[in-house]
Amino acid sequence: MRYPELFVLRHGETEWNREGRWQGVFDSPLTEMGREQARNLGSLLRDIGVTPVTHRFFVSPQGRAQQTARIVLGDTAEATTDQRLSEIGVGDWAGMRREEIIAAAALPPGASFLDHYRAAPNGEPFEALYARVQAFLGDLDGPAVVVTHGITSRFLRAAALGWGIERVGDLPGGQGVVHRLRDGWHETLDASGSAG
Repeated sequence: MRYPELFVLRHGETEWNREGRWQGVFDSPLTEMGREQARNLGSLLRDIGVTPVTHRFFVSPQGRAQQTARIVLGDTAEATTDQRLSEIGVGDWAGMRREEIIAAAALPPGASFLDHYRAAPNGEPFEALYARVQAFLGDLDGPAVVVTHGITSRFLRAAALGWGIERVGDLPGGQGVVHRLRDGWHETLDASGSAG
C-alpha cells in the first residue's frame, strides 16, 4: 500500500536520554540540546517548504514529543495529538538505565538493541506497536509530519515502507534528523538539510 508523503521526527534530547534511561510511558523534559534540535528541525522543514498549509502535523501525547512539536511549529499552528504515536511501553524497565537493562536482560552476545525491548518484562509486544502504527497510517488522507519517539518512529517507518517487524532494526534512528518517506523511498535529512 502507498501512503501520502510522510516526515517523521523523533523528539529532541531529554534529560533521561542524556542519563541513558529508558522512558517508555514515563517522561522527562527536553534538555537545552533537545530544544535546539527542535528549533533546527522546524527550520529544516520550513526551508524545504513543509508547513501546516502543505502537511498535517501529528504528535504523540507524551510531553517530550508535545514540547518538541510546539517548538517545531512555533506560533503557526498546533499538531493533532494521536495516542497511537506514543512510545513503546517498556514495562518494568521504564526509568532504568541502559546498562541496568542490559544486565537484567542477560541476552546472548550479539543481541540487537531491539532484542532488549522485546525482553522487557510487561513491555508492549512488537506486534501491538506495529498494529497501532499501521492503523495510524491507514487513517492518513494526505501529506503529514509526525513527531514521535525512537522505537515508534522505526516501526512507523517500517510499516510505511511495507516492511515487516523483522526489518525494523534496518532503519536509522537518531535525534535532530527528519526521516522523509514517499513512494516506497526513505531518506534521512539532518539539521543542516543534507541527505543521508
